[in-house]
Amino acid sequence: MGRVESKMAFVTGGAQGLGRASALLMAKEGAKVTVADINEAGAKKVADEINAAYPGKGFAVALDVTSESQWQSALDEAVSAMGGLNVLVNNAGIGGGSTVEDTDFATWKKVQEVDSDSVFLGCKYAIRHMVPHAPGSIINVSSIAGLIAGHNMAAYNAAKAAVWLLSKSVALHCAKRGYNIRSNSVHPTFIDTPILDGMTGAMSKDELKRKLAKQVPLGVVGEPDDVAYAVLFLASDESKFITGSEIKIDGGISAM
Repeated sequence: MGRVESKMAFVTGGAQGLGRASALLMAKEGAKVTVADINEAGAKKVADEINAAYPGKGFAVALDVTSESQWQSALDEAVSAMGGLNVLVNNAGIGGGSTVEDTDFATWKKVQEVDSDSVFLGCKYAIRHMVPHAPGSIINVSSIAGLIAGHNMAAYNAAKAAVWLLSKSVALHCAKRGYNIRSNSVHPTFIDTPILDGMTGAMSKDELKRKLAKQVPLGVVGEPDDVAYAVLFLASDESKFITGSEIKIDGGISAM
């Protein structure tokens, strides 16, 4: 207990999936957590869940991560509520598109906007709040698809690869400025979250998970806490000498 005691975290896409799991785990380990999501009711539900178990640790704000003005106002609100900010988890994201020929330009732009532009905006506007409360940690949720391409994932591959290298650029910027803020990325493969529901097609969820598990050397689909524990480690001072790095949470896929 207490691995992130006294930390103040802001988690995007926190209403479900990896964001929810990360928010709950950090609160359990002592952090105050602002859950941000375009689904404001969902964000409030997770904040209520946190406060039921860890009173005074959970906060919620509405945030469309593609909106520059909303980023600024949501961070201001979170800093006011928590008393500061020193952990940013850029988790919000979507899938979409297919091959480079079959993806329409509108879909391409939407995926870049949600998955990549949002991370730029989060880093840009959070750093100024984090400097006075350093040490700080930025954790950007990329994907194994940001490191390994697929023939039918042009937009998603590009967006998540951008998150990977942006994380390194931010790490070097913060180090050069002497901010004592680290920046790293995490790269999950298939995780049992609501995003899988949109991939089932004619299959059941269990059938899909069995199919996906065959692509993973460990033979299983990951669980949200598999990612949340990596986020927790990077948020904590246990990782104080790690910046500009990536953690693969892929059951061995990238080793093949």
